[in-house]
Amino acid sequence: MLAWYDRHRRVLPWRAEPGRGSDPYAVWLSEIMLQQTTVATVGPYFRDFLSRWPTVEDLAAAELDEVLHAWQGLGYYARARNLHACAKAVVERHGGRFPETEAGLLTLPGVGAYTAAAVAAIAFDRPATVLDGNIERVMARLFQVEVPLPDAKPILRAHAAALTPERRPGDYAQAVMDLGATVCTPRKPRCMLCPWVRACRAHQAGDAERLPLKRAKAARPTRHGVAFWLERDDGAILIRKRAAEGLLGGLMELPSTPWVEARWRATDALAHAPAAADWRLVDGAVGHTFTHFHLELSILVGRAADTTGEGVWVRPERLGEHALPSVMKKLVKHVLADFKQARSK
Repeated sequence: MLAWYDRHRRVLPWRAEPGRGSDPYAVWLSEIMLQQTTVATVGPYFRDFLSRWPTVEDLAAAELDEVLHAWQGLGYYARARNLHACAKAVVERHGGRFPETEAGLLTLPGVGAYTAAAVAAIAFDRPATVLDGNIERVMARLFQVEVPLPDAKPILRAHAAALTPERRPGDYAQAVMDLGATVCTPRKPRCMLCPWVRACRAHQAGDAERLPLKRAKAARPTRHGVAFWLERDDGAILIRKRAAEGLLGGLMELPSTPWVEARWRATDALAHAPAAADWRLVDGAVGHTFTHFHLELSILVGRAADTTGEGVWVRPERLGEHALPSVMKKLVKHVLADFKQARSK
């Protein structure tokens, strides 16, 4: 596997060149960004973060709002909050140096078992067992594991641990990741290019593509809400910051009702309006899917007589200067399209 990696390793912006030690800050930053996000998506964000905050001290000194704004588009914003908290912890508790062991790394905010193992192995060459989605797939096929995920995780971890070498464990972990990403792919695996093809039980059985098995997912429930586009006489609109904890914590939003299972009645929704106004319902709704539920938002548009609403007044063309999550960007686009259509009539 290491010989294969030396010939076929991917060139990635956070990966050290052959023969050179890894930068723990870059390894940690990339691993947080890569959680539930593709390599292709992460690349530009990683470069941008390093240009803004070249060291963990720089990131720790940044304002959280700056970090959230730079994170826009990567999703799962709790990662960004934990990223900032972790940088501060590394500086305040460890003098700007990341702990070198899994146990030490696990004490940091936002660092779980996978991230701790990946940073320990890749940044510090510790023989830690790294298990991401690519490695799970490789292990499931190599050992022909018939137990579906996520129940199979302990079995796959045991297999991965048995194979983790003392020599070059960081390169080995990245090698198996690369194998899963480029050869042992979810569909149409290119088995004849695999250095483990002769040992792979699933390939020998002729059913590599069938594995790993996955338990059927439960249907996502749908929640409903009403957002308020409150406009001032000068064209500025009201936005506000969400609570620091919870979904989309610390990001900016259009004021809205809570997101609930039943559709809102107009009178109930207006009790959550940010100000008294002559509200108009915009045609259509905006949909957005989160990990555990689907959201449908109706939009009410009104002009403010009282401009004391809690939040920040921003011209629509300057909304890009604020940390708006994707669902709020969809709302803005929907309202502006409605305005444009009304003007064309």
